[in-house]
Amino acid sequence: MTTTAVVFDQVSKAYGEVRAVDGLSLELHPGETVALLGPNGAGKSTTLDLLLGLKQADHGSVRLFGTSPREAIVGGRVDAMLQSGGLMDEVTVAELVRLACALHPRPHRPADVLARAGITQIADRKADKLSGGQAQRVRFALATAGDSDLIVLDEPTTGMDVTTRQGFWATMREQAEQGRTVLFATHYLEEADAIADRVLVLHRGRLLADGTAAEIKAKAGVRRISFDLEVPVDETTLRGLPFLTGLTVSGPTVRIQSTDADATVHALYGLGVYPRNLEVAGLGLEQAFVAITAAEEARTS
Repeated sequence: MTTTAVVFDQVSKAYGEVRAVDGLSLELHPGETVALLGPNGAGKSTTLDLLLGLKQADHGSVRLFGTSPREAIVGGRVDAMLQSGGLMDEVTVAELVRLACALHPRPHRPADVLARAGITQIADRKADKLSGGQAQRVRFALATAGDSDLIVLDEPTTGMDVTTRQGFWATMREQAEQGRTVLFATHYLEEADAIADRVLVLHRGRLLADGTAAEIKAKAGVRRISFDLEVPVDETTLRGLPFLTGLTVSGPTVRIQSTDADATVHALYGLGVYPRNLEVAGLGLEQAFVAITAAEEARTS
């Protein structure tokens, strides 16, 4: 088996004057769980469409397991759960799952697919009578109807409650532990932080960051400082602290973002301010994501 599941080699795709994907190069490997992040318009959906052969690149190449996307999909090596597309009306959940299994070159047993997705109890319900979260679970079942090597998920947990989300990601971990590659695009950055082995950040069709969640946080180069003040200090004075990139004041509590936390705290004491409950910590993934993309916007504007 090839050591790479997905290879993008200098891939570009434009819609008129808009470059949705711009010279994208990356590799995904078997057993990885990878989160694809980016603001609206970053090129996430186009990247997934190119990976699944739904669109063709203007330049560069996309290879899945050493073959074209179409060959990999026809061979049953790729399953996908996309945002677009509905479920057939007047068809039961069980009938949909049986159809998906029958069409897959390497099918699982329909009963196992229903159980894995947690939808056995609604197997006899019509697909057009489902709640949003139930419909998502059915889409997940259809995406895992066979023994694939790559699972592609586009905003998979939208509409799911907390318990269903936890069960979903437990199943995805099992898939990765069995050697499958799991690639998911999400707006829930806490999911990327908790689930992904690797995080890819897209911005205007280009790969802005690639690493573990911890590495992405470190790349932001910003730390959080929070403390309480017994005696209020003028906000303008606080904004004069060195290396400040963000400041919020809520009653006695001050929260700061700084590119050099040591220097900022030193200057804080230099003002004659004595902070209580002082905490210095790295950014969360969501804050790091915002910081990285904002810095790129400032650089390219």
